[in-house]
Amino acid sequence: MKEATRPRLGEVAGLFLKLGTLAFGGPAAHIALMEAEVVRRRQWLSHEEFLDLLGATNFIPGPNSTELAIHLGYRRAGWAGLLVAGCCFILPAALLVTVLGWAYVRLGNLPNAHALLYGVKPVLIAVVLQALWGLGRSALKTRGLWAIAGASVVAQVLGVHELGVLSGAGVLAVLAGPWRGRAFPGLGTPCMAMVSVVSGGDSAVPAVALGLWPLFLFFLKVGSVLFGSGYVLLAFLRSDLVERWGWLSEGQLLDAIAVGQVTPGPVFTTATFIGYLLAGLPGAALATVGIFLPAFFFVAVSARLVTRLRQSAGAAAFLDGVNAGSLALMAVVTWQLGRVAVSDGLSATLATASAVGLFRFRMNSAWLVLGGAAIGILKSQVGP
Repeated sequence: MKEATRPRLGEVAGLFLKLGTLAFGGPAAHIALMEAEVVRRRQWLSHEEFLDLLGATNFIPGPNSTELAIHLGYRRAGWAGLLVAGCCFILPAALLVTVLGWAYVRLGNLPNAHALLYGVKPVLIAVVLQALWGLGRSALKTRGLWAIAGASVVAQVLGVHELGVLSGAGVLAVLAGPWRGRAFPGLGTPCMAMVSVVSGGDSAVPAVALGLWPLFLFFLKVGSVLFGSGYVLLAFLRSDLVERWGWLSEGQLLDAIAVGQVTPGPVFTTATFIGYLLAGLPGAALATVGIFLPAFFFVAVSARLVTRLRQSAGAAAFLDGVNAGSLALMAVVTWQLGRVAVSDGLSATLATASAVGLFRFRMNSAWLVLGGAAIGILKSQVGP
């Protein structure tokens, strides 16, 4: 390893271990925390570069925030950084979820995490709003891009699939520019291949007996073809694990999804919990590796393509449109989460105070998240 790379690799490991431990709230919150750390605090890359990576992750299967972490590690410390960033972001959540799986098997229920999340969620809404503000100022450079973002919000609210929203936003940006009708070098083949892979993901899956190898292969398939939110993951897992194979009960699957939602780090650590329920520690390890391994592959394949696309005017316009669409999706998710997170006077005060701390005083979001968690736990001890 080059001498100049070693300090950067340490920075990457430290940052993503911290984020993997503190990044509650799902992909939108994870992305906002990463933007705060790598763009504004550490200045590893510009808003525009960050947006390009975010747009790229939306066009490959797998967990978006994990793939963004992998991209950022690669940008900062090369191929070693790619591996370190992804592993460090996944590891804290995977270990915590394994412990929760152990407790669940022995106690038959989940430890109560509602108190902690009560205080964390309003803070994360403010963190996401700050990220949207900073990224929006860089991404929405013209009235046309503002219009595309607005149309993307409407499409998402009407139920259009995320890939449809992003593809439509990219095409609109190209049609609105002087390069309309020109080819996109290097873009068509990957997109067509992706459509083929996703279409193949819905084919019938024959019943199989539970075992470590089938468990690994199932989660490898999920990580290779799944686009969308945790709700899409729920539908995907339910069709095979509950209905087709009978490996899990409906209640166990819902508990597994809940664990992925309430723990920090990637939501896809739901797989870790399921793996532990079905096959103990070996099952947890293999399920985790299976669902996350494709993310490393897809990022490794696409990492250099993002920079090359910027060199083509038409492809750059497509990326601009995708970035506008990505921010629109993030804004819709933030609105949906905000309606749940800000539910009373105290949570509204937490969200407002966090916004003031972030926008006015440039406070470190990690401290605000810890403070929100402490307030939530304190409230549960004191009572309403």
